[in-house]
Amino acid sequence: MKRIIVLDVATRQSAADEFIRAWETGQPQGDARISFETPELLWKVLTAKRWELLKALCGAGQVSIREAARRVDRDVKSVHGDVIALLNAGVLDRTENGGIEFPYDAVKVEFLLQAA
Repeated sequence: MKRIIVLDVATRQSAADEFIRAWETGQPQGDARISFETPELLWKVLTAKRWELLKALCGAGQVSIREAARRVDRDVKSVHGDVIALLNAGVLDRTENGGIEFPYDAVKVEFLLQAA
């Protein structure tokens, strides 16, 4: 089964409502989800370089930061900074042996742009 993470834009209230529904029913409400309060915050976290990193880690399992840097052909120090930002946002996981993992096979980004 393909594990998908959805990165979306949602108000705190709608994210809280979704959490409460899942808690009350004991059932997840679809794919795993990380919500950002604004599109600007989503793009602040999900920069072009970080998106490239996620693509390289998608379905790769556990890797070291050095291996992640090699996969995207970047220096370890800059990849380390991106990894920390993605860990803080909950997009990446830290493994028990100090590696990192993007535990999903696919990423879906959702947000709506509409007239004011």
